[in-house]
Amino acid sequence: MTEIPDETDNDPAIPVPTAPLARREPLPCQQPKPSREDPEAPERVGRIIASPSYRVASADPDFLQSDDTRGLRLLLDYLKPELALQRHGVERAIVVFGGTRICEPAEARRRADEACARLAAAGGPQAAPDLAARLDVAERIVAASRYYDVARELGRLIGAANDGDGRPTTLVMTGGGPGIMEAANRGAFDAGAETIGLNIALPHEQYPNPYVTPALCFQFHYFALRKLHFMQRARALVAFPGGYGTLDELFEVLNLVQTRVMKPIPIVLVGVDFWRQAVDFDFLVAEGVIDVEDRGLFWFAETAPEIYESLIAWERKAQIA
Repeated sequence: MTEIPDETDNDPAIPVPTAPLARREPLPCQQPKPSREDPEAPERVGRIIASPSYRVASADPDFLQSDDTRGLRLLLDYLKPELALQRHGVERAIVVFGGTRICEPAEARRRADEACARLAAAGGPQAAPDLAARLDVAERIVAASRYYDVARELGRLIGAANDGDGRPTTLVMTGGGPGIMEAANRGAFDAGAETIGLNIALPHEQYPNPYVTPALCFQFHYFALRKLHFMQRARALVAFPGGYGTLDELFEVLNLVQTRVMKPIPIVLVGVDFWRQAVDFDFLVAEGVIDVEDRGLFWFAETAPEIYESLIAWERKAQIA
């Protein structure tokens, strides 16, 4: 490109560019009406500026939290994590659900020992039946804590598979909380992989687990939008033993797949003894409220290698079908 001679400095017809923000002479609106013109003007201006109506809409928390702007909040709740996931190139995820109370084995044992000591100090089961019941639950958590190790190993297997061989990256995605979710995120973290946590805002203070990638940890206001993001990139669902939250997410996915609103994905229930007692799927078939083929939407597994290999086998069969 031919350079243009710089002759503007000596050309009086071309003004000096103005400053981007500051003015040499303030505009009339930059100063409030002075009291010398109207003694009550400053107080009136103050009331106007303090009025909620004068706030810029995007900086008005009362307006943004009103019933009338719920649609905007729904959009923002979806859009913020969506744009971040797009920027990180996240296209695929294996979603892992499970109980927040199922901690790692050493911690579960410590809590059970504390419960045992409290019971002994209270005089035993007959003197303190409530403490005896708590000890029974603590011992059950000790038994279930093996699933923490299974989930952690599964997360490591998934994370280690992202070896940059040209295949789409598949990340572990959880609810970002403690227990089984922590274990799955932790396993991916152990493998040096990024990992996703979709947390939810609750009335009480809570914390994400420390193994989620900071830039991929999101907090939702609406459960519905959180569920949408769970499923939008899900290539599989692995459900460990858990409570209401786990059951809610599991049946949400089963319903979506059953009705084909969502394309079928592999659904693995970890811990056959737990799930057969928690939900009698065969009873539902026998009662005619679900079909036999609906019982075939999922299968059981026990170990991390079994889970991981079955997911690969399902995907291979899906490509052939």
